[in-house]
Amino acid sequence: MGLRDILTGRHTVKGPASDKLFAITTAYITLQAEHQIEPTGAAAIVFQSLATSDFESTLRDTEEVVRATCGDSGTTVATEDDTYGYRWMVLRNSAGTPSVEDLAVGINAVSSSIEGAGHGERLLCAVFAFADAQKRRIYFIYNYKRGYWYPFVPLGAPANPSNERSTERELQLKAQIGSELPIEPELERWFPMWGIPI
Repeated sequence: MGLRDILTGRHTVKGPASDKLFAITTAYITLQAEHQIEPTGAAAIVFQSLATSDFESTLRDTEEVVRATCGDSGTTVATEDDTYGYRWMVLRNSAGTPSVEDLAVGINAVSSSIEGAGHGERLLCAVFAFADAQKRRIYFIYNYKRGYWYPFVPLGAPANPSNERSTERELQLKAQIGSELPIEPELERWFPMWGIPI
């Protein structure tokens, strides 16, 4: 069973994704103001790549769209493949100027381009990185197949993860932000994502 099967259990994108995706652009204000959780200035979208010239052309065009959309803010875009064969498109704001809004616009541009090219079923999730007052990494993951967010809090340093997670902290985050983000109601679908490149 692959990561796609684990995350989905379904093969169609549940929409409208953009409305739910953009919920992070207001929820992060509550995270900052009330819970001292700051955006790190990085987000990523992960999808199952397709070894065709059409799909690769779509990705190249998508990168150009993201650069044009977010270029004024200094946001960069890069792609990398993980050990499971999934492609990550990583967006990073300029150092010291995190903008969740710019990242959400960029991520939405990527997903819209992939969907528009007829490959929406290949989208897995979007990931936004945050850090708490103790500099511990917190991820908010948007599952395109389900149309919901969920928190993921890995233990250990980002460079040296322990493949353990803090479910207690994740449940606390759900209670803190659940009124602003559409949180996945089925806890068994809060899948861990190890090796997130942001």
